[in-house]
Amino acid sequence: MSSHIPSEKTETVQETVELLNEYDVIAAADLNKVTSAMLQDMRRQLRGRLKFKVLKNTLMRISMEQAGKEGHAAFIEQVAGPNVFMFTNGNPFKVAMELDANRVRVFAKAGDLALDDIVFSAGNTGLSPGPLIGKFGVLAVRTRIESGNIWVAQDTTVCRAGEPINEDLADLLQRMGMRASEMGLRVKAVYERGDVIPGDVLILDLNDYRSRLEQAIGGAFKVAVEAAYYTPATVPTILAKAFQQARSVALEAEWATRDTVELLITKANSQARSLASMVGKKMAEQ
Repeated sequence: MSSHIPSEKTETVQETVELLNEYDVIAAADLNKVTSAMLQDMRRQLRGRLKFKVLKNTLMRISMEQAGKEGHAAFIEQVAGPNVFMFTNGNPFKVAMELDANRVRVFAKAGDLALDDIVFSAGNTGLSPGPLIGKFGVLAVRTRIESGNIWVAQDTTVCRAGEPINEDLADLLQRMGMRASEMGLRVKAVYERGDVIPGDVLILDLNDYRSRLEQAIGGAFKVAVEAAYYTPATVPTILAKAFQQARSVALEAEWATRDTVELLITKANSQARSLASMVGKKMAEQ
């Protein structure tokens, strides 16, 4: 394969091979909808943690072959299209999530896929009537003219998540200030020591994981307390539970101790008052 490398690309391949030998994790991020300014900004933000390199997939495949990276074919297969390759020895999940967190909302262009359902809410669009009325009509949005503006008559879903945004919709979204697309680096896949991890698997819902972990900890704590399983975390609760149970038994058995005598006197006083009340009622009936 290396014999087919154009002479002007030999240096690029050699540099890439050196990076592949130095770093264990290679992430491929989609370059579509990423401006050069944003890419430079990401380079600055992640300097010292990630090495960035933009090159064609063919050259990356050749470089991985020369570096002896097993399973590279599956990786290249998953990253079709233009990419920026990032090299690191860090956690691939952390890398993907940090890049995802830095994505920004932008105005959609014709052909972009909707990130979410796009809904035109009922009310004033702030747009003046004219040719735009026809664009709303093409999207099957009912409108009316009021106070010199176009008003949407009722909430209308004009595009479902994952569907392409057409030219008329893209124009209306921009005029209405609705940012329905994103710009930023999205990881397509990660190669790590022969394993290929799809990009969508790398984005974790940390709040969901935190909630599950808290529930698991709470459940384990309850089981440990019920089973009287002693740990630094459960000992105080187990002792408190044992004390309450022992005091309850002592009260039922009327066993006077320093901890129960006051409660026993209170209980006896309450019983005496109740008995006196009942006796009084009986005597009043006679």
